[in-house]
Amino acid sequence: MRMGYDLVLEQQQKLIMTPELRLALKILQLPTIELEDLVKQELETNPVLDLIEDTPEEKTEDNDVNDQEKKKLLEEIDWKEYFQYQGKSYCLENTGIDESQETSYENFICYSDTLKDHLLFQLRALKLSKCERAIGEYIIESLDDNGYLSSSIEQISEVLSLDKKKVEKVLKIIQTFEPLGVGAQNLIDCLLIQVNALGLADNNLVTIIKDHLDDIAANRLQNIAKRLSISVLDVQDYSDIIKGLEPKPGRSFFCGTENRYIIPDVFVDKIDGEYIITINDSYGSKLMVNKYYRSIINNADKSSDTMSFINDKLSSAMWLIKSLEQRKNTLYKVVKAIIDYQIDFFEKGGRYLKTMTLKDIADEVQVHESTVSRAISGKYAQTPRGIFEIKYFFKSGVGSQSGEDISSESIKKMIKSIIDEEDTTKPISDQAIAEILAQKGIKISRRTVAKYRDEIGIPSSSRRKRY
Repeated sequence: MRMGYDLVLEQQQKLIMTPELRLALKILQLPTIELEDLVKQELETNPVLDLIEDTPEEKTEDNDVNDQEKKKLLEEIDWKEYFQYQGKSYCLENTGIDESQETSYENFICYSDTLKDHLLFQLRALKLSKCERAIGEYIIESLDDNGYLSSSIEQISEVLSLDKKKVEKVLKIIQTFEPLGVGAQNLIDCLLIQVNALGLADNNLVTIIKDHLDDIAANRLQNIAKRLSISVLDVQDYSDIIKGLEPKPGRSFFCGTENRYIIPDVFVDKIDGEYIITINDSYGSKLMVNKYYRSIINNADKSSDTMSFINDKLSSAMWLIKSLEQRKNTLYKVVKAIIDYQIDFFEKGGRYLKTMTLKDIADEVQVHESTVSRAISGKYAQTPRGIFEIKYFFKSGVGSQSGEDISSESIKKMIKSIIDEEDTTKPISDQAIAEILAQKGIKISRRTVAKYRDEIGIPSSSRRKRY
């Protein structure tokens, strides 16, 4: 066997991930909010890019300046001075029009009281001593987001250097505040505070809460009836009372975390029986190359460093504009293909959602599956049936006797419909549900029924039974 070093010339074909290609893929994958941040960053770093904005003068109906005069005014603008003050905000006097015409959802967010604010307001409305008020404020600040006391009475008395009885006295006062159940140290304490405040407490109910919550959760009512020597119907009444209580009193209040809201990337409207798709393109259609730098390109020395810098920035700007336009076209084609494929869902409802994969849409749009995956990643569509994540329409499923695939979402709705119509004294088992679906031409196993039932939050038949 001969071994040695040789020079071999050969050709290879491979895809090189250039910075421009990476940027295009990143732009395709970004949702609207993150895309706006990226464009703003590019506008700050690339002087060649400019944003077309409708000025208040152009929107005023009684504006007497015609198009030729506007063009003349634009030509007379000192662009160097313009770029010197670029980024600063100016407003016209006596116009009463805000400079920013874009809708900001933060303007619609109202202030909400937190749980601690609500409790402090009630505390300050009482006639308490300075010491008791200080204890109450410390206890309220020690509550977690659910309203439970995160510190023990011993720890609070040790920190404040006060007697335990004083802390217990103030804690009992706070436990009478709204919402009922705040200041409890555990779930049992929380439920007992509520039944006592509502006047529902009796010996059996208190015993059930203290010793038989696990049996209530598992619907083992007969075990409780046997131990307390009462009827199963009485235990069921107690169970209904307990299930009607609030295990987390503080969750109905604003917990201080950042509000999350969705800005749809796609709007789908039904107009005259036809579905119209609009891409939320806040910046892509408003970007342009600044005229000042166009004039520099035409007049400057081609070999100068300034020209080299401007050419680099111009290339980057043009690639960004092209990538934004390509993203818009790709997203439009993907959503159009989804609507055509899932037309029954949009016309008739969720039970008619079909099985659909990335490959189905990729073949229709004639792109790679990874392109479809990037195009729908983290994006939402506002449709006549609500706002959905676009991934929602891609569902796995099973085949039916008719030859059509049925999505898992449609099967879940069928299971829920079957359970809603059941006799609660004789709940339908998972096996019986599988047999009912088989009669409709959908063959799935009992385990699959149990899996779908758990995903939609419905308990098993033994826990649904009522006496």
